[in-house]
Parts: sequence; structure tokens; C-alpha cells
Amino acid sequence: MYRQKQQRSIPLTVAALAALVPLAAACGSEKADGGSGSVGEGRPMTGVRWAIDSVTVDGTTHKAPDTARVRIDDNGEAEGSTGCNTFSARAAVEGERVRLSDAVFTEKACATTPADFEKSLGRALTAGPLTPKNDGDRLTLTTSEGDTVRLSEPADASLYGTEWTVTVPGEKGRAHLTFDRDAKTVAGRLPCNHVNAKATVSDGSITLGAPSTTRMMCEGSLMDAEKRLLRFFGGPVEYRIDQETLTLTSKDGDTLRADAQQ
Repeated sequence: MYRQKQQRSIPLTVAALAALVPLAAACGSEKADGGSGSVGEGRPMTGVRWAIDSVTVDGTTHKAPDTARVRIDDNGEAEGSTGCNTFSARAAVEGERVRLSDAVFTEKACATTPADFEKSLGRALTAGPLTPKNDGDRLTLTTSEGDTVRLSEPADASLYGTEWTVTVPGEKGRAHLTFDRDAKTVAGRLPCNHVNAKATVSDGSITLGAPSTTRMMCEGSLMDAEKRLLRFFGGPVEYRIDQETLTLTSKDGDTLRADAQQ
């Protein structure tokens, strides 16, 4: 199960974190909305972007980079980052434990992510089945040898000053927006053009002014996506921040999702 290339265990270790959502059901916590597990006071496991805090192997604890994350969607698929490498994977629950399967990962080398952390994470999460223990907004995954991986819920990102990467099908990371509190503006890039507009925030809503954009022309799919995003400008939209995800909802019920750039 543990695939290795050039003797590197880094990405697969993160993929093993795909286990953590199915683990919730195994913990005996209540299920909600189609079988999603919960942690603490009914906190759902799926749809939560967990922070990786640390890994302890053979009694030595390695602190994780601040941007190490893992997220599981309701369909049981996982994606995340060690702070350097990214992953996607699935996991199978075996009673009260879980095993990794079908891991796909990157193999970059990054100076900001300690090799000892990634190596230890690989050992802890790919050696065999993992057993979970939850404590409020924290989750600990333990191997049969007693090694542990500690996870927690990160605080909500700030609306202001955060670069929000907008979800555009087929164009991941191409569009992004940043809100400026003092200037009361939003600026960034759409699938094709750059954009800026007034942005007044109050009581869970944002009034977006008429957009000012550059005049570039791109292929049809990008221009179509850009037109859909521009419909959110020129009026009020509701907004909600859940950890590192921003959701905008127009008066017509259309939604726009963006993730805090790591």
C-alpha cells in the first residue's frame, strides 16, 4: 500500500490523513446529513479543513508547518497539504480503525517544510490502521505502535487582507480576490481580467460596487466563467466564512466559493 519513489515518503503520509473523516463514524460520535461524522459538540468531520499540529514517533515530537492541512468532502475524498506537498486519497474504515488507499501525491522538496516532519508523518500514517480519539475541536490519530498525529480546527480566516482563491471549474487558482478594510474595496483577478470595485461590509453582507476590469480577451470558457463571477458585483451579497472558506450568496441564490490562499 505504501508506494515510494526515490525513497521519499512525504506525500503519501499526508494522503493518509484522508482517514480522519471516516474515523469520526468509527469513534461512535453521532452521524448527520448522509453519514458524516462529528467531533466535539456535533462538529461535522466532513467539510472541515483540519490543521495538522504535530506528529510524534518513537517519543520524538515534530511540529507541523503552520499551513499543513487536510480536508475531507462528503463523498469521502480527501485533499490537503503538508505545507509543501499536496495529496488526494480515499480511506476505508475497518471497525474502529481506518486504512489508506488510492493515494495520489506530489513530490516537491521545500526548504520551509522540515524533512524530519514529513518522514515521521509518513511512518506514522502508512504503517497500518489508525485509531482516532477526539477531544472537542482536536483529533488524535494513533498507530498500533503508539505513534500519534495531532489535528485541530484552525481559526476562521479574516475577510480582509486574505487572498481568496475563487473556485473556477477547470481553472484552479487562476481567479482570486482580496478585500481592503481601509479602502473599502475588493481587487484581484477573474479568470481572464483583473478587477476592482467598492466593497462595503455590514452585518453578514457585502455591497459590491460596479466592477472595473481590464479589457483582455481570453478563450470562450474563461470569458463565460468571468461573466458568471461578474454577476456577483453591482449589489449586495451575503457572505460567510467557515475556517478557510469564504462563501458569497447572491440575492438570486447563486453561490461563489473561495479558499484562503496558503
